[in-house]
Amino acid sequence: MSRIGNKPVILPDGVSVIQNGNDVTVKGPKGELTRSFVTNITLDIQDKEVVLTRPNDEKINRSLHGTMRANLNNMVVGVSQGFEKALELIGVGYRAQLQGKKLVLNVGYSHPVEIDAPEGITIEVPANTQVIIKGSNKEHVGELAANIRSVRPPEPYKGKGIRYVGEFVRRKEGKTGK
Repeated sequence: MSRIGNKPVILPDGVSVIQNGNDVTVKGPKGELTRSFVTNITLDIQDKEVVLTRPNDEKINRSLHGTMRANLNNMVVGVSQGFEKALELIGVGYRAQLQGKKLVLNVGYSHPVEIDAPEGITIEVPANTQVIIKGSNKEHVGELAANIRSVRPPEPYKGKGIRYVGEFVRRKEGKTGK
């Protein structure tokens, strides 16, 4: 039994959900998101909530029920509040700067690494060792943050690299530690 799928998705003020066949569009103050949903799961759109139901208790329908509800909820939260991921650069000389919509990273390579912000995503650099990614699509925000982190992931000996704010990096002792 899907506990997540049975919960209704509450719609805040200013957010509307429109279903057109398999495509579901969510409009809100921070933008508009569209996603294709499977035909097995039906959406019942009321005034301030959306309830998802499945036709039977087959395994595939049970797994899709919770997934589709979570995807719809992420769309509603994205167009009403938005999502944000924060990264920090740790290392001597590591810095980030914004040039237009392009993020330029100097992280110990012989060349600066340039990353373009996709449509609908904004990048902020409040300090030269902090990067904040904001957007309404949770998937795109997380993917861009993972791509930036993969430029120089944190290494376990000195802890240098790009990491999420609050991420724990397990440190190793090295050759001299016994």
